[in-house]
Amino acid sequence: MSPANSVTNRPILAGRLGDLSLARQVLFLAIWPLLENALTFLVGVTDIVVSSRMATGEARVAVLDAMGLGGYVGWFFNILQGAVAVGVMALVSRASGARDTVLARRGLCQGLWLGLAAGFGSLVLLQFGSALLIRKMEMSPQASDYAQQYLSILAWSGPFSGAMMALNAALRGSGDTRTPFLSMIVVNVANAGLSTLFVFGPAPFGGHGASGIACGTVCGWAAGLISVSLVLAMRNGVDDNILRWSRETLSFHRETMSRIIRVGIPQSMEVAGMWLIHYYGIQTISHLPAHGALGAHMIAIRVESMSFMPGFAIATAAAALAGQYLGAGSKAMAVKVVRFCWKINVAVMAMLGLCFVVFRESLVSILAGDSQEHLRMATPLLVVCAFSQPAFATCILLKTTMRGAGATRLVMVWAFSIMLFFRIGVLSYWKSMGTLTLVGVWTVFAIDLTVQALIFSWLHFRGKWLDARV
Repeated sequence: MSPANSVTNRPILAGRLGDLSLARQVLFLAIWPLLENALTFLVGVTDIVVSSRMATGEARVAVLDAMGLGGYVGWFFNILQGAVAVGVMALVSRASGARDTVLARRGLCQGLWLGLAAGFGSLVLLQFGSALLIRKMEMSPQASDYAQQYLSILAWSGPFSGAMMALNAALRGSGDTRTPFLSMIVVNVANAGLSTLFVFGPAPFGGHGASGIACGTVCGWAAGLISVSLVLAMRNGVDDNILRWSRETLSFHRETMSRIIRVGIPQSMEVAGMWLIHYYGIQTISHLPAHGALGAHMIAIRVESMSFMPGFAIATAAAALAGQYLGAGSKAMAVKVVRFCWKINVAVMAMLGLCFVVFRESLVSILAGDSQEHLRMATPLLVVCAFSQPAFATCILLKTTMRGAGATRLVMVWAFSIMLFFRIGVLSYWKSMGTLTLVGVWTVFAIDLTVQALIFSWLHFRGKWLDARV
């Protein structure tokens, strides 16, 4: 790349992106992840909406507590499998920027096998560890029973979601963000339809309760994986430069797998540490004297995740573009992309935070149904999270782009250290004082995000993340 190209909005990039301005490059890559994230959000919302309407009274509190734990476990395993996806996206985006089609396809195909392996790993962990996890949460016997029913079946979604996440990450890294969105449509249609059928449908299909919700989720992820695999198979012979299957790249390739793993291992270590930290937070919430606190916590997170959707969509676009610019040899444009997207992310998520305050009761009511207990506990949490949205937007954008550039170790060290201090140390101290509330827990989380935002801003301007090796 010439010096002139490194400072313009139209550098040499793979595919259609090279013909677009910077703003349009971001829009082109962000719009489909935004819609995809909205559909991913609906997967979790569908489970909560169905579960909140399959019981009443104490049974409703129990099932929402169980789904709260289930949503947390599902979130963890999606992120664990996402460690592979981060490595795949970093490799494919660099290869696409360098116009190395063979390496990009190898990244896709080797990512498939690693995604399946991560999915089977999560399946084994959940099958053998769910009973201990539920017991440690000290929920009511009814909630524990619902949780066991749900998690024992949800575990089987691991291989499907792990493989699908890896394939979608490769597609995003190459600049194709529409295909992952279309595959998530398939996931949602299958999940919503089958979960509703398995719970409320006529016998023998309906009446399966929490197990039915989990079955619908498993079927949804399986359908999504089949759909994206078929799209890749149908591309053969269409374009020599397009990302698709090939017999050569599907074969085991040690070097490509090593490159993906080298980026993904720090991410997986970060996720493991994060999970233990979040587990402590969830356990702390489940032990609060407030009845139904865990369900209220998860409902508030589902509402807050509406800000994740544009936040992660913009961050995904920034990571893909930064990776491609780095692959094309332009650090200047990689930085310009990140800072441009950073401003947008903060503005969008801050505006959504304001909406959380204004419409908090209506938003919680959609998920909690007519449960006044959950409405009373969850609405104040949205006020707390509203104030942390600019910091959260900064964390999402900067951490995602650093990971996309391959600097996963840098992110792991700082994120883990800060979370350990606040979400274990500060939370433990407050808990020992005997005055901790659910709002207090969320306040600690908000402070943690603010400190992370400051640290990662410093790391971004320091610039060492640009030199990460993929």
